[in-house]
Amino acid sequence: MDTELTGAEITIRCLQEEGVDYIFGYPGGAVLYIYDELFKQDKVKHVLVRHEQAAVHAADGYARSSNKVGVALVTSGPGVTNAVTGIATAYMDSIPLVIISGQVPTYAIGLDAFQEVDAVGITRPCVKHNFLVKNITELATTIKKAFYIASTGRPGPVLVDIPKDVSQQKTAFAYPESVAMRSYHPVTKGHSGQIKKAVQLILDAKRPMIYAGGGVILSDAAMQLTELVRMLGFPCTNTLMGLGGFPATDKHFVGMLGMHGTYEANMAMQHCDVLIAIGARFDDRVIGNPKHFFNEERKIIHIDIDPSSISKRVKVDVPIVGSVPDVLGELIKLLKARKERPDQIALKAWWTQIDLWRARDCLKYDRTSAIIKPQMVVEKLYQVTKGNAFITSDVGQHQMWAAQFYKFDKPRRWINSGGLGTMGFGLPAAMGAQMANPGASVVCVTGEASFQMCIQELSTCKQYRLPIKVVNLNNRYMGMVRQWQQFFHGNRYSESYMDALPDFVKLAESYGHVGIRIDKPADVEPALKEAFKRTDELVFMDFITDQTENVYPMIGGGKGLTEMILAEDL
Repeated sequence: MDTELTGAEITIRCLQEEGVDYIFGYPGGAVLYIYDELFKQDKVKHVLVRHEQAAVHAADGYARSSNKVGVALVTSGPGVTNAVTGIATAYMDSIPLVIISGQVPTYAIGLDAFQEVDAVGITRPCVKHNFLVKNITELATTIKKAFYIASTGRPGPVLVDIPKDVSQQKTAFAYPESVAMRSYHPVTKGHSGQIKKAVQLILDAKRPMIYAGGGVILSDAAMQLTELVRMLGFPCTNTLMGLGGFPATDKHFVGMLGMHGTYEANMAMQHCDVLIAIGARFDDRVIGNPKHFFNEERKIIHIDIDPSSISKRVKVDVPIVGSVPDVLGELIKLLKARKERPDQIALKAWWTQIDLWRARDCLKYDRTSAIIKPQMVVEKLYQVTKGNAFITSDVGQHQMWAAQFYKFDKPRRWINSGGLGTMGFGLPAAMGAQMANPGASVVCVTGEASFQMCIQELSTCKQYRLPIKVVNLNNRYMGMVRQWQQFFHGNRYSESYMDALPDFVKLAESYGHVGIRIDKPADVEPALKEAFKRTDELVFMDFITDQTENVYPMIGGGKGLTEMILAEDL
């Protein structure tokens, strides 16, 4: 007879079986038995955050930077509602997470018990799947399913809601080797006929373009993508989520595309005749207005593991459902087997056109300014870290400058909230990335408005001695809100001015960290070098930047890819 274990013991045993190193969480009444079991073992290390939103963001940063499933643990009621922002962030960016939430005892469900909310109902729109475990005998299988669903197909967050009495009850423990689910069979191999069609289109292309998104990162297909681009000699662009999927320093890279993408990437996207979309979803921030996008004739090949992402906003000619590395591997194999090559004269003429667009130098800014320019801070950060750091960010102007000016040559180094655009994501995500990569440089590029959303995590960083470097591009505004108000709302800066900012240096020091204030351009590089010398301390660098600086190029809402506003046009 197997030894009987409590639900709480089973939960921890399951995590051990899955090889979980870290769990990010915050205790409360409904999960106390689980916390008691955490205390009795040392395989799974618990990281105590200061807010449940940060627990999920930290698990998310851990997952993005390591290719492991991130795990968070929260209590019932406000514990789970606080976690929703983190869950929705992971859902929009397809990040594999398992969130374990406590629930009131089964007999009290639906009776408005203390700290009761319908966790399954609340999270249903923003999880890949969720479970309420009412029967102790199903607990181990459910957790196995949760890890399986989270990490296969198109990844995503899965919530397991465990009532308090289930964590107390006992049953025999057996962890299943594998799971079979009738309704869930993600396709990995692409349709060979469709791949052959794609090969033909690629060979016939005169103005080709490779457009790669976050799916390349998530499926670890950066190697295959790089091989394909270099073999064909085609231009390649990445979405915000896809940065690092193809080396940014490679001559075939035309920069990021979209709302704040480069002039050359957006123009090439609009005017290409064959577009190969790989693990990207044509969302509104990437191609702008679909109607405008279709003013130009082009053939589109779309490779994605999720069939629902194909032809959602943009009708495609050759859909290929499958995992990106598998499909690209097959595509490369077929291209190598063929004798033909794309038309080299046409390709040369196409590159000449792209170089003309490049010559506009759309990312230029005033390098002689007496006030610190935020772009310069990111450029110097890139130089000082030699492009090897893990960069996390929140959302807003600082995020765009980090994406534009830090050249990512490796995948999983750029960690930001792309789909949901969550303020407060940067610091907890940096904690997770640092936990996953203990010896690496992890930098949180943030803004003073975003940073204050999860500022309390400075306390967690102190407790776990995380030597994160915080680069605060402090312009005393909610920068992106202000930028849009300037362009589209007649300079009416409604509620975008930060009127009561703390002294960030003193604040960092009060948490036991190092704080540095930098207000002269000449001090930027020395301050960064000084910060990275302090390898075992968190250093908060408060860069006082130009308040009037905007992110260019910029495409307004509802506009098309060629309707960019450039700095020189103003």
